Amino acid sequence: MTKFKMAYAKTHLARLIKEAIAGQEVVIARHATPLVRLVPIANRAVTAHRAGGDLEGQISLPESFFAPLSQPDAAEWHRRG
Repeated sequence: MTKFKMAYAKTHLARLIKEAIAGQEVVIARHATPLVRLVPIANRAVTAHRAGGDLEGQISLPESFFAPLSQPDAAEWHRRG
């Protein structure tokens, strides 16, 4: 277990989070009294990201989708935005 003072934790929170994700026990204390323990969410890959292409070949858009808006439609779009 690694114990850190509150002031240090405020300045180095990102580093402490990385340590907790790596499996190290991180405890934040105030005046030598432990207050909280940082732990990763169980079985959640923090660095994972979603890859695109899940619906490739299943969705199609008509060519008109890519055409510029008409003047009245563009004016209405800007008015609402």
